Amino acid sequence: RTCDQLRCTACDFRVSLFNDYIWDQSCDYLFFRNNMPELSKLRAKMIKKKGARAYACQCSWRSIDELTDLQTDQQLRWVCGKH
Repeated sequence: RTCDQLRCTACDFRVSLFNDYIWDQSCDYLFFRNNMPELSKLRAKMIKKKGARAYACQCSWRSIDELTDLQTDQQLRWVCGKH
């Protein structure tokens, strides 16, 4: 299970998640900084992949296609935004 209320403590943005997508390898900080949270603009770098999930805030992004503990990633500053 994953929290659907993740929030980034670095950029203070809500973390968006997209089922059955991964991020293109060409994604960079400026892409997310300029396009979050507008899905129409984000789609330009989203790749369809069944069973995967793409996560992003304004300063970090991850593509996950297997069970992963995001808390072990020291670079991420994502926390539960409470339910």
